Parts: sequence; structure tokens; C-alpha cells
Amino acid sequence: MARVCMVTGKGTARGNHVSHSNKKVKRTFKVNVRWKRFWIASQNRFIRLRVSNRGMRTIDKNGIEAVLEKLLKSGDVVRG
Repeated sequence: MARVCMVTGKGTARGNHVSHSNKKVKRTFKVNVRWKRFWIASQNRFIRLRVSNRGMRTIDKNGIEAVLEKLLKSGDVVRG
């Protein structure tokens, strides 16, 4: 899986690079995703997720337990 946030589902977007002369050239907008370890207190272990900055803010707001439950329900993260 290339450059997709596991929490938000954000991926690479496509658009135009517009120069000063208004010339348009196709380009990609890549998502800033990083592998990050989160501590799951109820399971007494770490879980490793590939998240964007928005995904980390979502985890800070809702908590890792709630986000992980939602991911497991949707089938995006394999239990293990």
C-alpha cells in the first residue's frame, strides 16, 4: 500500500502545476504519511499504523482505542 493514511484514507491526489504564465502541467500531491507506533493500554502492546498528520490529530481527539475499533470494524487493519 503506497502513501495512504490508514486512519483517514487520504491518498495521492492529482492536479496541475500552474506557472506564472498560467501554463498547466500535470503533477501529484503526495500525502505526508509516516509509520507511527501507538500504545494500546487495554492490550498492553504497541500497534504500528501508517498515518498522516490529520490522522494523528484524529487519534489525539478521539483516542487510539476508538479509532482502532473503527478500523477493525471496517476491516482496514488485520487483528494480530
